[in-house]
Formats: sequence, C-alpha cells, structure tokens
Amino acid sequence: MGYQPPPTDPEDRRVGELVAEVSERASTLVREEIELAKTEISEKVTKIVRGSVVGAVAGVFAFLALILIMHGIAWLLDDLFFEGDIWAGFFIEAAIFLLAAAGAGFFAYRSLLAGAPPTPDAAIEEAKRTRAMLERGAP
Repeated sequence: MGYQPPPTDPEDRRVGELVAEVSERASTLVREEIELAKTEISEKVTKIVRGSVVGAVAGVFAFLALILIMHGIAWLLDDLFFEGDIWAGFFIEAAIFLLAAAGAGFFAYRSLLAGAPPTPDAAIEEAKRTRAMLERGAP
C-alpha cells in the first residue's frame, strides 16, 4: 500500500497525538504569555523612567525658582525694614529655614522611633493568641 496521510479528523487520531498537540499548544501559549509580560513590563518601566526624569527636571526648575523667590524676599525685607542692610534679610530667611529644618528633623526623629525596630508586633501578638487557643483547644 502507498503512503497515507495521518487522519485529520480528531476522532480518528490516537490519544498520544492529541496529548502531544495539546502539550505543544500549551507550551506555545506559555511562551507567548511570557513574551507579552516582558513587553508589558518593558513598556511600563520605560514610562516610569520617563516620568521620573521629567519629574526630576521639574524639581530642579522648582528649586531654582525657590532660590530666586527667597532672594527676592531678602531684598524685599531690606527695602521694607532694614534700608541698606541686605544681610539682615538673608539672615532672617536663614533663621526661618533653620526653624523649619528643626521641626522637620524632630518629626522625622519621632517617626523613626515609632517605627523602630521594624517588627510585626500585631502579627506576633495574634500568633501568640492563636497558639494559646490551639493549645487549650478550640471552643
């Protein structure tokens, strides 16, 4: 007899051929899903980096504007109160910044104390209660 092509009707195929085909298609599907995930992550990382760079540039411009504003306020203080002693306006601004820094530093210190050491105290207490309940038997 001559060459006979494999049957195309799924009912006529052997189980082994069907399992091999399903396995191959599942493998292809997994590879395609991985490639899709890689592409999606790459796009998101690119957007995050782009946004971070633009945010940093905006922060630099805002910082430069703040310098100019503070310089202007020092000159304004000189015009309003000190009449020619420009250094006084700059010292007043420096004192205000030092007070703000001290307040922020105190807040940071208290926040660090409240969070140190970083242990899950609530979870530990819950685990102790659960263990005690299990040791004496559930009600």
